[in-house]
Amino acid sequence: MPVEPAPAAPASPDIHALVLDALRHRVGKDERAAKPLDWFHAAVLALRDNIIDRWMDSTRRTYDAGGKRVYYLSLEFLIGRLMRDALSNLSMTREMELALREHGFELSALEEIEPDAALGNGGLGRLAACFMESLASLDIPAYGYGIRYVNGMFRQRIDDGWQVELPETWLAHGNPWEFPRWESAYRIGFGGEVVETPTGVTWNPAEQVLATAVDTPVVGWRGKRVNTLRLWTASALDPLRLDAFNAGDHFGALAEQVKADSLVRVLYPADSSAAGQELRLRQEYFFSSASIQDLVRRHVQYHGDIRTLPDKAAIQLNDTHPAVAVAELMRLLTDVHGLEFDEAWDVTRRTVAYTNHTLLPEALESWPLPLFERLLPRHMQIVYAINSRVLREARRKGMDDAAIAAISLIDEGGERRVRMANLAFSGAHSVNGVAALHTDLMKTTVFSDLHRLYPDKINNKTNGVTPRRWLQQCNPGLTSVLKDAIGDRFLDDAEALADLNALAGDAQLGERLAEVKRANKVALAAHIKDLTGVRLDPDAMFDVQIKRIHEYKRQLLNLVETVALYDQIRSHPERDWVPRVKIIAGKAAPSYHNAKLIIKLANDIARRINSDPSTGGLLKLVFVPNYNVTLAERIIPAADLSEQISTAGMEASGTGNMKFALNGALTIGTLDGANVEIKDRVGDENIVIFGLTADEVAEQRANGYNPRAVIEGSRELQQAVNAIADGVFSPDDPHRYKDLVGGLYSSDWFMVAADFESYAAAQRDVDARWLDPARWRTQTIRNIANVGWFSSDRTIGEYARDIWGVLPPA
Repeated sequence: MPVEPAPAAPASPDIHALVLDALRHRVGKDERAAKPLDWFHAAVLALRDNIIDRWMDSTRRTYDAGGKRVYYLSLEFLIGRLMRDALSNLSMTREMELALREHGFELSALEEIEPDAALGNGGLGRLAACFMESLASLDIPAYGYGIRYVNGMFRQRIDDGWQVELPETWLAHGNPWEFPRWESAYRIGFGGEVVETPTGVTWNPAEQVLATAVDTPVVGWRGKRVNTLRLWTASALDPLRLDAFNAGDHFGALAEQVKADSLVRVLYPADSSAAGQELRLRQEYFFSSASIQDLVRRHVQYHGDIRTLPDKAAIQLNDTHPAVAVAELMRLLTDVHGLEFDEAWDVTRRTVAYTNHTLLPEALESWPLPLFERLLPRHMQIVYAINSRVLREARRKGMDDAAIAAISLIDEGGERRVRMANLAFSGAHSVNGVAALHTDLMKTTVFSDLHRLYPDKINNKTNGVTPRRWLQQCNPGLTSVLKDAIGDRFLDDAEALADLNALAGDAQLGERLAEVKRANKVALAAHIKDLTGVRLDPDAMFDVQIKRIHEYKRQLLNLVETVALYDQIRSHPERDWVPRVKIIAGKAAPSYHNAKLIIKLANDIARRINSDPSTGGLLKLVFVPNYNVTLAERIIPAADLSEQISTAGMEASGTGNMKFALNGALTIGTLDGANVEIKDRVGDENIVIFGLTADEVAEQRANGYNPRAVIEGSRELQQAVNAIADGVFSPDDPHRYKDLVGGLYSSDWFMVAADFESYAAAQRDVDARWLDPARWRTQTIRNIANVGWFSSDRTIGEYARDIWGVLPPA
């Protein structure tokens, strides 16, 4: 969807003077004594002043128009660094470069000082960040709601090949982008009891914490709108029990503040313990309640009648984490604003929409019913009341007991649990998937019975990425070449990249793109050498898999094929092998044993291969630590091959696949997630597809798949997995990978063995393409030209028209 050009902005005051003024009067430093960190803060504060006026103007325009707002609730916002993003979107990069250069600083050096905001982990959070930027770029009024994590998920260090989790310290030097809003504070209750009163039902919580807003401006393309990312921080109502402190119980006196702090310390605390599960539920309710209270307060303040909420507010739940918001909105409508239950349910369902991001049953959150009822007794009552209505509706439609059991908000099988995905589905007027295949599978797998009950709810909104960050900012060399080739219309409308199709066979354009790619590879190789000490050849193929470490994403398949390739190179040195650099990065959840073992395996294999002179430098493997947005911005522009090799039917969409293709990498992948639509857009000949389809995976599992027979029937596969299992790569602990490989022989749920031969053949197809440079360059141009559709501007435009009703129909 094209972004309408903004009206001409007034000329900026002298940015040099603004930076100097900020350094002296707000940082409190003389320019001769100021350190680089001081200059970074001064530059951000000067830039922020320019943003504030636009921010206030955007807010005034929304209030004056009485328009509808979007409220995007997400447990993650992986926003990365903001300085370069804001400067680029405001067309102020050159001004800031010149201003800082007068004081002896390069803008690029100061940009490196900014930490990545530790507010997310993977694709879910990065998607939320792309969406916030596109909402502002399309001039759609919006708030993002989440948690201001102090220590994020974790900072990853690799010690002797093992992942070590350390706290993120992104706030150690303050955050010049944020604005505390002390007046926007809400009490969040837990526990207690529900009592009948003359005026209705009252929940008397046993404990309460205070949620206080901290706002960050989100600047849209060309500065047309600035929206708000509102994150919640927590504090105790009584942060210090002075009586206990004076009695000598110094630690106990701070217990309530420590308990409140725990809500905003860490993203996804390990839930393998009862205490961890409770903290996760507390986190999700804390931010959902604060967000719902805030938007309801705003609506009543400016629009009066709470019954008009669906006309003025669109609440989007980003996956199941904020699903409790359905029950919280119902509580506020009935207990605080006096609506009857049926009317409140109508208001809620017309206001709320839900995005599902996973087909993995274990990721569709559910909570032990006793825990939920103890922490949120009023919400438990509301869930039961909603469930009663939903199940009666299902019975009236003639659904059988099995379907009703699947639809129920309460899982009665074994330990009783509250199903948050079913609550979100029932309480929303729209339930969307994030890729066409994913949406189809939602209807036939995890939500099949709910889909029968509500056949009009499920719809598809294929994910997208912002082309500002993922092309213009992270790959300025490529952007410059594209502007020379087709003009700059694609800066405002990514789908205008299609104009490149007419030049796909242009040898001169291919040469220029190859030069940019090599320069990016040289820069990445230098960065990786600084991080890991591993030297990489920029003329080798850079084969990249960067994403969360999970068995369904199949880093293990990549590693097994790497071992097989290593064996082949050593056994057949006479063959014309393509020099290849395997780059892997990603974090494993702290309690996910197999994922952490896969990281160790990658490092063990790398240590052996990289030190073996018999490969003649034809194969290198490197695991790059502490994957985050900034690292992705370095790696993606340098990638030649994009590994999107998840087990078919298990990846909802993926967005890394889109970013790589946009930057001229070829995709090797399964027909999973958005790979299917990328294939349709770029053409079958410009992507390398392998492996079982989602239907074939389901069929294999249903019919008794025998992975042992598959492994024993493939000489290369058997040699590779046996080498791993027998300790060839782990001589210090020969049995380290016995269970990991044993899982391939006994069950192989993720179809590593089943897809190995197809994957290995696809890799040799990739080699053949690489050895024909003209063909390779043509195919990379076709990829860049045909993935503009995967812009988050297009995705948000579809949400805005079809779900939120904030843009007219197309």
